[in-house]
Amino acid sequence: MKNKISSFIVFLLTAILFFALVVVNNLSLNSVRLDLTENKVYSLSDGSKQILQSLDEPLHLYFFFSDKSSSGMTQLRNYANRVQSLLEEYQSASEGKILLHVIDPEPFSEQEDQAAEFNLTAATVGSLGDSLYLGLAARNSLDDEEITSFFDPSQEQFLEYEISKLIYKLSDPKKVKVTVLTDLPIEGGQNPLTGQFDPAWTFYTQLQQLYDVENISASALELPDDTDVLMIIHPNELSEPLNYAIDQYVMQGKKLVAYLDAHNESDPLAAASGFGQANSSNMQKLLAAWGIEFDSDNVVLDAEVGLEVRTQDGGVARHLGFVGWQQAQFDNEDIVLANLETINGASFGYFSKTENSELKWDPLITSTNNSGLIDNALYAASTDPLALRNQFVNGSERKVVAVRVSGRANSAFDSKLSDESDSEYIARTNQLNAVFVGDTDILTDRFWVSQSNFFGQTIYTPFANNGDFITNIVENLGGSSELIGVRSRGTFARPFIVVDELTFIAEQKFREQEQVLQRQLEETDAQLAQLQAQQGEAGALVISEEQQQALDNFVEKRSEIRKALRDVQHQLDTDIEKLGSWIKFINIAAAPIILVLLLALIVSIVKRAARYKVLDEA
Repeated sequence: MKNKISSFIVFLLTAILFFALVVVNNLSLNSVRLDLTENKVYSLSDGSKQILQSLDEPLHLYFFFSDKSSSGMTQLRNYANRVQSLLEEYQSASEGKILLHVIDPEPFSEQEDQAAEFNLTAATVGSLGDSLYLGLAARNSLDDEEITSFFDPSQEQFLEYEISKLIYKLSDPKKVKVTVLTDLPIEGGQNPLTGQFDPAWTFYTQLQQLYDVENISASALELPDDTDVLMIIHPNELSEPLNYAIDQYVMQGKKLVAYLDAHNESDPLAAASGFGQANSSNMQKLLAAWGIEFDSDNVVLDAEVGLEVRTQDGGVARHLGFVGWQQAQFDNEDIVLANLETINGASFGYFSKTENSELKWDPLITSTNNSGLIDNALYAASTDPLALRNQFVNGSERKVVAVRVSGRANSAFDSKLSDESDSEYIARTNQLNAVFVGDTDILTDRFWVSQSNFFGQTIYTPFANNGDFITNIVENLGGSSELIGVRSRGTFARPFIVVDELTFIAEQKFREQEQVLQRQLEETDAQLAQLQAQQGEAGALVISEEQQQALDNFVEKRSEIRKALRDVQHQLDTDIEKLGSWIKFINIAAAPIILVLLLALIVSIVKRAARYKVLDEA
C-alpha cells in the first residue's frame, strides 16, 4: 500500500515538474531558439538582423492567409505556416519594432476588403470561385506601404529576402543613387527587329525597386552630381567630355561598375545594321591610364562550362562561347559571389593588369584551364556551335573575366579639360574602387530568367544567379550590404541523396535491359524485311517452320524482357517506399519514443531516490 502511494506521489510530482517547465519556457525562454536545420531555414540571417536593428520606428506587418478557402490544399497550407513562422521570427528579433497581424480574409468580410485595399493578389479556387490570399502588407508610421502580393511556393528560396527587402524599403534609409550609362534598350521599347514592344530588362527593374536609378545615354557630357554608384554598360565611342567626367568621378574615389564585352550579342540595333560583325566595347583610354587592359578583340571559349544550345537541325550541342560559370570559377570569399551557384553569359572578353599598374587586383570570375581564345570577328560570323568547337584551341590558361580593382591610379587626362568647369582637377587617386565584368549579355533576361503566368501576373523565375550578382555589386559598392547576406543563403530544399542514388542505380539497370530489347527489335525488323522479299506470286508471305519458330521465340523473349523491366521499376519503387517508411518512423515515432524513455528514466531515478530515503529513515 505504501509503495502504491509512493508511486502515485512520484508520478504527480513528475507531472507537476513537466507543467512547471512548460510555464517557465513560455514565460522566460520564449526568445531562446535552436535551429538544427542544415540551411538554418528557421533562423534569420545577419543581414535581416541588421535591417531590424536599423529600424527607428515600429512597422506593422499584415499577413493575409485564407485559412478556410485553402481547406484541403495541404502543400499551400504548409507553405503558409512556413511564412508565418518566419514572420514571427522577425517579430521576435525586432525588439518590439515589428508588429505582426495575422488575418484570415474570409469571403465577403471586412478583412477581405482590407486585403483588396492593399492590392494583394487573390487566387480563385473552388467551384464557387472563392478568393484565396497568401500575401503580406506593411505600413510604417508615415502610412507608407509596401506589399508582397502573393507568396509563390516555387520561390521559397527567396522568402527571407523578399520579407527583408520589404522591411528595408519601409525603414526609409537614404536610397543609393545609381546612374546607368548605356545606349542599350534596358528600359524596354520597340524592338527594331520584330517591331514589338519589349519590356524593361529584369535586372533594371530590380535596381529600380531598391535604388534611385537614373539612365543616361552615351551622348551625355557629364554625370549627375549625386551619383553614388556609376554603372557603365557596353561603352563605345564616348565623347571626350564624358570620358573626362568618368575619369574625375573615379579619381574622387567614387564607385564604378563597368560591363564591357568582346562581342555584344543582345544589341538589336547592332544586329539589324551589321549581321555577323563583331560588336565590342571601347573604354581603352580610361582603362590604360588606370592600369587595366581589356582584350576586346578576342572571345573566351571554355570547353568545360559551355552551355548546351539547340542547333539548326533540331539537335543539342555545347556552345563554347555561351558559358555557365560555376562556384569553382568564383572567388567565393568575395561577398558579391558568396554562395552563388551559376552565372550565365556569352562571348566574354578578359582582363589583365598593365605592366606599371599599381592597383590591387582581385579576380572575381576566372575561366577554367580548358579555355582558349578566338578572334571576335570569326566568332561573330559563326552561327554553328559545332563549327565553333572545331575551331577551338585549348590555351590551358585561366582568363580573368570579372575583377575587382582598388588602390592607386593615375588620371587619363593631364589637366582640366575645360577652364569653364568649377570642379577641381584630380591627377591621381589612392582610392580607386571599381568592378569590371567582361560581358554585357549576362544582363539580358534570356541568360538567367524565365517568364511564367501565375494567376494573371507575370512571374520572372531565375534559373541562374546573374541578377543576384548584378545587385550584389551595386549593394556592396553603394554601402548597403545588409541584403547581400539575405540573398546569398542558398535554397531551402534538401536533396534526397539516398533516393537519388537508388533511382540512378535502377535507371542504369533499366537502360541496360532497354538496350537489349532495342537490339532484339532491330533484329526483328531485319528478319521481317527479309521475309517480305520472299513473298509468293499471290502476295502471300511465305514463312518456313524454322522462321516461324524463331519469331515465336523472340516474342516470348521480348515478353520476358518487358517483365524484367517491370520488375526493375517495381524494385525501385519498393526500395524508395522502404526508405520512406523508415524516414516516417524516425520523424513521427522515434522522437516521442525517446521522450517517453527519458521520462521513464527520470521517474525511475526519482522512485529509486525516494526508496533509498525511506530505507534511510527506517
